[in-house]
Amino acid sequence: MKKIVTILIMATSLTTLQAQTNSQNPLLQKWTGPYGGVPAFTEYKIADFKPAFDVAIKQKSDEIDAISNNPKPATFDNTIAELERSGKKLSRIMTVYGIYSSNISTPEFALIEKDIEPLLAAQSTKFYQNRNLFVRIEKLYNSPDKKKLTSEQQRLIWVYYTEFNKQGANLSDADKAKVGEINKQLSMLFSKFSQNLLAEENDQYVVLTTEADFDGLPDGIKKAAMAQAKERKLSAIGCIANTRSFVEPFLTFSTNRELREKVWRMFVNRGDNGDEHDNKSTLVEILKLRAAKAKLLGYPTFAHWNLTNRMAKTPERAMALMEAVWEPAVNQVHKDVADMQKIVVVEGGKFQIEPWDYRYYAEKVRKAKYDLDQNVVKEYLQLEKLREGMFWVAGELFDLKFKQITDVPVYHPDVRVWEVSNIKTGKVVGLWYFDPYARKGKRSGAWMNAYRKQQKLDGDVLTIVSNNSNFIKGNDNEPILISWTDATTLFHEFGHALHGLCSDVTYPTLSGTAVARDYVEFPSQILERWLETPEVLNKFALNYKTGKPIPKDLVERIAKAATFNEGFSTVETISSSLIDMKLHLAGDSVIDPTVFEKETLAKLNMPKEIVMRHRIPQFGHIFSSDGYASGYYSYLWADVISADAYEAFTEAKGPYDKEVGKRLHDKIFSVGNTTDQEEAYKSFRGHNPEINALMKARGFEVPVIKSKK
Repeated sequence: MKKIVTILIMATSLTTLQAQTNSQNPLLQKWTGPYGGVPAFTEYKIADFKPAFDVAIKQKSDEIDAISNNPKPATFDNTIAELERSGKKLSRIMTVYGIYSSNISTPEFALIEKDIEPLLAAQSTKFYQNRNLFVRIEKLYNSPDKKKLTSEQQRLIWVYYTEFNKQGANLSDADKAKVGEINKQLSMLFSKFSQNLLAEENDQYVVLTTEADFDGLPDGIKKAAMAQAKERKLSAIGCIANTRSFVEPFLTFSTNRELREKVWRMFVNRGDNGDEHDNKSTLVEILKLRAAKAKLLGYPTFAHWNLTNRMAKTPERAMALMEAVWEPAVNQVHKDVADMQKIVVVEGGKFQIEPWDYRYYAEKVRKAKYDLDQNVVKEYLQLEKLREGMFWVAGELFDLKFKQITDVPVYHPDVRVWEVSNIKTGKVVGLWYFDPYARKGKRSGAWMNAYRKQQKLDGDVLTIVSNNSNFIKGNDNEPILISWTDATTLFHEFGHALHGLCSDVTYPTLSGTAVARDYVEFPSQILERWLETPEVLNKFALNYKTGKPIPKDLVERIAKAATFNEGFSTVETISSSLIDMKLHLAGDSVIDPTVFEKETLAKLNMPKEIVMRHRIPQFGHIFSSDGYASGYYSYLWADVISADAYEAFTEAKGPYDKEVGKRLHDKIFSVGNTTDQEEAYKSFRGHNPEINALMKARGFEVPVIKSKK
């Protein structure tokens, strides 16, 4: 008896100690401070994540059980609205967790991810396989009283019902268990794929050992390469890191063909080096598990399953769009390569254009055809001035005003924060965090995140959004000059941020960018078009030496060259999209990534001078999560929409037409997922998007045809 009492006392003491520890865990605390609370980045520790997730997952599970086991008949308020209120603590922790994973990852954090990912997968599976909960949602979906609800409430019921069906809520218990195990395995494989890719990008580089190795490089790249070597404590003069922000400028300007090839091979072989970070076996297992999951859920392939709630609806419609654009793009590439080859011959070269030559000779053709030197253009593209230009566009289009603040914590000294308000009403609508620079532990590329979604369920909740990039940081007090491509990406990601900041909905599930994957890129891609407007260029494209605006003749040359190299960028992207779709249409066929990539591209007549933008072993979009899997076509699909939508401005008074801008805000940017996206677009434009607008925008010579949307 004494032994039992002692054990009980010990157990009670441990429980009390755990409770005390949890009460002190900063990740479990509500966000406090201004703007309805902000993340307390200065207080978080990696060791806090696991215990915080344990508590938050259990709390959400308890909340869901209370909703699903409610003895009262299902109503919108006691079921759907309560679901919208549930899991707030878990959502906050996942936000911080995602920020660490993408922006400040370390080996210590990578170990934590291996423990946490299966927990999150299990929590999600349990949620969607909750039979009692689905029965309540299904009753509301089929109830004739649903018509009495608001259109937004009806839409929210549809979203829940559709997603539960998609995730297998109607499966047998045995099949639910199988899907749950697959989800758990996939979560670990996604993490492994991402960590392998990050390791290769962090650890690989090409050294520059002599002054000649810098020949042709712009001053900014030279300084960055030197700083990179110093940071890595190398004896070399400089080095080119294995990230797009380093590699693409080097391939564009370096005169050393041998070094270009070396840098190119480093970059395109990420995840494909036969070493401990090789991703081929990992992605093969991901494809196998996805195929098995799709079959359990009643679909012929994963692609058919994953497109059920997209605008395209079916893989066949997505493929039809890609194939319609593919051949004109390939034809344009052949014309461009012929122009490049002429320059090689004139210069006395004895070689055919190879992938590591493409950007270098494309730049030479650009100069020859349009008298347009990207290095000259870059002198007018200061990162901070362009940021100001984005703010100005947001003001002109959507009446938004940005004011920098310093009274909120950030997770890295590079991060800055702006308060965003409406110019006309003065009302604050959210916060915008900006993290522009590359660093070790940060994944490559550029993206937008919503730290907190706008909603009005229980009072106004301000959104918090971020834009994250990988620009190469220069020396102190020196402006960061970026390429035209990078400037376009900057505006693109800001478009996602504006989609979040303009949101004006009641329920968080329908807020901001929570729309179909092949629609979410539309607001971002249309915003790219404002970069090239004379108003932005004249006001914000200022020479970093003289402060003078970009000359009119240079603006005209930029406009004339607007469609130059569209063949390359289209082929580079659509080849990845086609490979993605074909991988997931292969079902349970055993895939050898190397053979599959080679044979599929050969059948597509892929120009030998170009490689996919994302080769299979480094295709993080489709192998770090299910998000873009069989959905990379979304960029093209959305660009059809954005090209057509921009014509609404050109058909009116121009890009700053107030009436069209208000319609874009009211019908697209502010409504989130409160309405069917196809209907939302038609309410803005008056008709379905037409593919000929895209063809015209990219300079392709094709017959005028209509999309199948």
